[in-house]
Amino acid sequence: MNDDKLERTLGRWDMTAIVINTIIGAGIFGLPAKVYAAIGSYSLIAFVMCAVIIGLVVFCYAEVASRFSATGGPYLYAKEAFGGAVGFEVGWLYWIVRVATFAANCNLLITYLGVFVPGANEGWLRIVFVSLVVLIITVVNLIGVRESAVMTNIFTVGKLLPLLVFVAVGAFFVAPANFRFDVVPEYSAFSSAVLLLIYAFVGFEASVVIAGETKEPAKSVPFGLIVGLGVVTLLYIAIQIVAIGTLPGLAASEKPIADAAASFMGPIGAAFITVGVLVSIFGNLNVGVLSSTRLLFAMAEQRDMPAVFDKTHAKFKTPYVSIIATAVVILILTIQSSFLTAVAIATITRLLVYATTCISLPVFRRRTDMPDAPFRAPLGIAAAILSVALIIWLLTRVDFAKEGLSIAIAAAIGLAIYLANWILKKNNQMQ
Repeated sequence: MNDDKLERTLGRWDMTAIVINTIIGAGIFGLPAKVYAAIGSYSLIAFVMCAVIIGLVVFCYAEVASRFSATGGPYLYAKEAFGGAVGFEVGWLYWIVRVATFAANCNLLITYLGVFVPGANEGWLRIVFVSLVVLIITVVNLIGVRESAVMTNIFTVGKLLPLLVFVAVGAFFVAPANFRFDVVPEYSAFSSAVLLLIYAFVGFEASVVIAGETKEPAKSVPFGLIVGLGVVTLLYIAIQIVAIGTLPGLAASEKPIADAAASFMGPIGAAFITVGVLVSIFGNLNVGVLSSTRLLFAMAEQRDMPAVFDKTHAKFKTPYVSIIATAVVILILTIQSSFLTAVAIATITRLLVYATTCISLPVFRRRTDMPDAPFRAPLGIAAAILSVALIIWLLTRVDFAKEGLSIAIAAAIGLAIYLANWILKKNNQMQ
């Protein structure tokens, strides 16, 4: 399908960097304090619980992804397993999540930039910085996927370095007395904390969307998913240990990692971590544009969106129409919005997308017309069942009267677009 339009240049370590970049965004720089405030030292167990849940989902993704070599990811899997309508809804909702997440995180980036550039988050200066960020990322993505991957790799190192320094130095200042497990949190508090913390682990699915630009995707995608999640999990748990052990006021902190760093490295340490936040978010924004534009391209190539979105540049081999269109939407949304956290809505929508991919695993295993899966998920169908069960458990903590309404409206708009496009295609076929 898209092999002639896109260029396969991404290797397994590129995919690993993409997974790390999409998972480590803004969440880890704020959620340690909020989870600790809810369940104290048991937040360490919550981190492990989240890693287990996402680990099972990642295994499902790795097997399902190994059957496909085209661009599209969850959208493509859902369409193949459950039909066009479900596939479109999955793709549409995921594109909205990516665009909205970019707007929120870009505003957070500008807010942190205000530490070094006073007034960066106000008035015309804010608009200038937002426009500059969007322009840089758009140009890099237009020039080529290789250039985008190089930027991703650079920012992966840039975001990991301050976090590793934080852990390595902070480990010598951890006070064991800060860890208390004598008061067991209530079930509702613990489960709600896990749902909140899941946000810090999501985003890995962006890597499977760009399979059409990956060398040996059947091997590279599973490798990147598993290794990337492993690196992130170990780092997250180490960060939480240092944060609890060095910052007695962790529960009330708005910038927990920066505040903890300041406690044992002084103002210079806090500034160093702030730079790490900027690098982390910028890298996350770049991969967000990469995956969201390729998803729009894939949906157009499958004729679920207007054909203009699958046009690629003759020289750069990039879907320039999808990139420009997405960039315009992102720019407008970012300028007109503030960092009003969409954590709950983004997490819920992603969990629904994850569920469709997990359910598709046993569907594809039963079908004889599907390509073999070079990667077989440990526990197999049991992993899919456990993943869906855990996702349902997490969704029981959701206030559907509030967050569910927004998702339902977005889904209804997507269904209207799908039906309109379907009617248009039918009319064209009859002419």
